[in-house]
Amino acid sequence: MSRRNREPRRGSNPAPGEQLVRVGSISGPFGTGGEARIISYCERPEAIAEYSPLVSAEGRRTFHLEITRKSGKALIARLDGVDTREQAAALTGTGLFARRVSFPEPEEDEFYHADLIGLEVRDEGGKQVGSVADVLNHGAGDLIEVSTVGGDSLLVPFTRQAVPEILVGKGLIIIDRNRC
Repeated sequence: MSRRNREPRRGSNPAPGEQLVRVGSISGPFGTGGEARIISYCERPEAIAEYSPLVSAEGRRTFHLEITRKSGKALIARLDGVDTREQAAALTGTGLFARRVSFPEPEEDEFYHADLIGLEVRDEGGKQVGSVADVLNHGAGDLIEVSTVGGDSLLVPFTRQAVPEILVGKGLIIIDRNRC
């Protein structure tokens, strides 16, 4: 089970109400000519440019992205309309989003995080546990954050043992409470 942002199909700007998926963020300016550091969340970091044009979370800004080089783990890119270091600095922290419909369908036993968020979570006995609030990764593998019926949060390792069934089409995830 993994997140795989593979090669996207090219598309136009998202229509109102379309699901957007965060594929990266602007982490700050690079140099003095308006380039920006981009953190890509794609399996192949450079693939983020193939989603272009990207949009901001609220959909007000559109970003045409041209990667010019790499710098450590960051990509360096030119963004249309960003010509100075100050303009790039003002965008620091801006999330970059692509249309969900532009992603290829995941292969069997692969899931996009965006498709899991909001799914109902039940235990193997059928008792409702809550719903998926987020999918996190702090370096040791994915964790599903479940908002429980009681209002608490439960972190579940995203493994076959702890999450034996994922039924995206039915809006349901089954967890084994003994493995959480």
